[in-house]
Amino acid sequence: MTGRPTAAAPGTSPRVVVVGAGVVGCSLADELTARGWTDVTVLEQGPLPAPGGSTSHAPGLVFQTSPSRTLSGFAAYTVRKFGSLSVDGLPCFRPVGGLELATTQERWADLHRKAGLAASWGIRAELVDAVRCKDLWPLLDTGQILGGLHTPDDGLARAVPACRAQLDRATRRGARFLDRHTVTGIERAEGRVTGVVTDRGAFPADHVVSAAGFWGPVIGRMAGVDVPLQPLAHQYARTRPLPELAGANDRRTEASRPILRFQDRDLYFREHTDRIGIGSYAHRPLPVDPFAVPPYDEATAEGLAMPSSFPFTEEDFAPSWQDCCGLLPALKESAVEEGFNGVFSFTPDGMPLLGEAPALGGFWLAEAVWVTHSAGVAKALAEWMVDGRPGTDVHDCDPARFEDAQRSPAYVAERGARQFAEVYDIVHPLQPADEPRPLRVSPFYARQQELGAVFLESGGWERPHWYEANAALATDLDVPARDDWSARHWSPVAAAEARATRERVALYDMTPLRRLEVAGPGSLGFLQRMTSNNLRKKPGSVTYTLLLDEAGGIRSDLTVARLAPDHFQLGANSPADLTWLQSHAPGDVHIREITQGTCCVGVWGPLARALVQPLTRDDFSHEAFGYFKARRTHIGHVPVTAMRLSYVGELGWELYTSADLGLRLWDTLWDAGRDLGVIAAGRSAFNSLRLEKGYRAWGQDMTTEHDPYEAGVGFAVRMDKDDFVGREALARRGPVTRRLTALLLDDPTAVVLGSEPVYVGADAAPGAASAGYVTSASYGYTLGRCVAYAWLPPLAAGTGVAIEYFGQRVPATVADEPLFDPEMTRIRC
Repeated sequence: MTGRPTAAAPGTSPRVVVVGAGVVGCSLADELTARGWTDVTVLEQGPLPAPGGSTSHAPGLVFQTSPSRTLSGFAAYTVRKFGSLSVDGLPCFRPVGGLELATTQERWADLHRKAGLAASWGIRAELVDAVRCKDLWPLLDTGQILGGLHTPDDGLARAVPACRAQLDRATRRGARFLDRHTVTGIERAEGRVTGVVTDRGAFPADHVVSAAGFWGPVIGRMAGVDVPLQPLAHQYARTRPLPELAGANDRRTEASRPILRFQDRDLYFREHTDRIGIGSYAHRPLPVDPFAVPPYDEATAEGLAMPSSFPFTEEDFAPSWQDCCGLLPALKESAVEEGFNGVFSFTPDGMPLLGEAPALGGFWLAEAVWVTHSAGVAKALAEWMVDGRPGTDVHDCDPARFEDAQRSPAYVAERGARQFAEVYDIVHPLQPADEPRPLRVSPFYARQQELGAVFLESGGWERPHWYEANAALATDLDVPARDDWSARHWSPVAAAEARATRERVALYDMTPLRRLEVAGPGSLGFLQRMTSNNLRKKPGSVTYTLLLDEAGGIRSDLTVARLAPDHFQLGANSPADLTWLQSHAPGDVHIREITQGTCCVGVWGPLARALVQPLTRDDFSHEAFGYFKARRTHIGHVPVTAMRLSYVGELGWELYTSADLGLRLWDTLWDAGRDLGVIAAGRSAFNSLRLEKGYRAWGQDMTTEHDPYEAGVGFAVRMDKDDFVGREALARRGPVTRRLTALLLDDPTAVVLGSEPVYVGADAAPGAASAGYVTSASYGYTLGRCVAYAWLPPLAAGTGVAIEYFGQRVPATVADEPLFDPEMTRIRC
């Protein structure tokens, strides 16, 4: 939802200009006009219906299953929508299915994991043996194949006909499509977009959408908006006609066999009547400068090669051709007849850019979107523009999600190239990138290195997950052995760090926690309006609260410390929180991020008070410094803002200071804690402890798709306070039909990691649909069981369920919350 009003006159349709008539632009025009916004102009520099962008050469593969629930939902909608469209009597989507092959044990295991993802997201999928793979693709040499994953509802999108079908439908509703119009400028005034300038005239606009594909950064620069995507070229080739395919397909339908993916060699295959199309990600990254690609030139229109198609580099394809011949022996008697290097876009994290640009009201991005997700992205963006919010969670597509440090051209280029290289890799959910690192480090980084910290990365920050200095503490612990997948980016040292936190005291680096400062005469009223809990408390109070949208969905969760009558410090989540608050703030409220200039140490454990009290003249007793209270004080020589909070379920404080004093704060605490057995502890132990306590992670356990009551955070809502965003929707809500549910695995040696499907009762039969899916999971070292949280129908405590992990059903039981210290005696002492 945008906080800025549109410039359209009341009762009229806003003027929308979409830049780009590829599959995203055409889909968006169709979705907008279907919702009543009919004053839509789509500008395209090339000729319609095939203007020469990535859509024009896309091979049309639609595989719905992804680790991202959001992307899977986008793909599923694309399948449904394109399957309902036809041009010249032919559907715009052919459900030929998909077949992913495994030729290594690691890939075969990963296909079991992907089958679980498919079940979690409601996608039909079946693991099949080599014989069945041969039935589906008779040209296969099954000697190297261990099995495959068959997804019968995947298939081939005919992107250009889909554009034409949606173009025609949108035109009938009032939209206009103008080809051979090259955009030369974006007009703006008073922080909003006002129009688009082309070589054939200007077009006033209340909203402008950049759906320009790999030209997105070019359009963004015209608007003064950074578009962090890197175009790269991807090889695609077609063979000569194969006798083995003669008569298998006709020229109208082109294909009948499933899309074939040979991911162990970074290859995919599809039929083109009696030829085979081959795509390769096995070659070196081939970056493309979008500013160097010439715009469409009408003077040379008849002879101009497709701007998104570069010459085929045969030397890059040669190793892949040998792999192709090994998998499909019939190719040994054939050859590549034609090929090209087609350009498409990658972001640093591989997700699309979807939403309103924070820096310019009314300027929207729909970039780095593949045909696979195109219709789903367009639907979400149209909902966002017309209704004020998308119908699905899109926080991981938000253009505001990247930190400033992640937006440099060098960073975008390196991470974009990495995303290309990893398209078909088996990527663990915790697997960090290699470069460019380290990028963002806390003031404690040097000490963490001395303690043997094992760093993973998030938001550009180096974040210790455990410390090898604590390895000796794990030698006497009975920690269950792990399978290969769950053992990656994990160490039994985490168990020792969790135990030390429960029994003594530990220091946690909480510096990456985002910190915002809100100040000014209208601060209290503003925050009361924007958040769900009651903040009308005395200075020195801390409150856990929620940012909701107008539909009552959870945009984020915050901790708000009232440090003075008109001065607040907020613990937030993503850069989008800052954008959201700033877009709604009145003139007498000033909001800024202070993360970069500050740092934080979490001091937690039963001996936390024994550590900090001798270092300060202020009284840190429970009576003088209660739970969820804050004060400014000194720890040794260091001025700090101390907040009595705990995300691990133990006594303790978050201690904030300026970055220049951070190392002194760490050393002061470390030296004072030696006699108490203080340790440094990492995020692996932290996650285990917070799940034992039932603390939710926004973006993982709860999003805008969930309201506070079903997510288990209804205690952070005060319906009797002043009006707030989302209150009206919460007042109208019906009965709870799902809950974020705590599960304990029955087997003390079993683990799951997240995104696995959950089955209940009769639904646990083979082939049945899952009842829900796991959001977060970690071994609870205090409890001696793996803890998992899952979205499920309301279930009574004690109900048995089954979680599917790599094809195995793992029994679990619904548990009451919180699992650890339900009386809160350890925190409030």
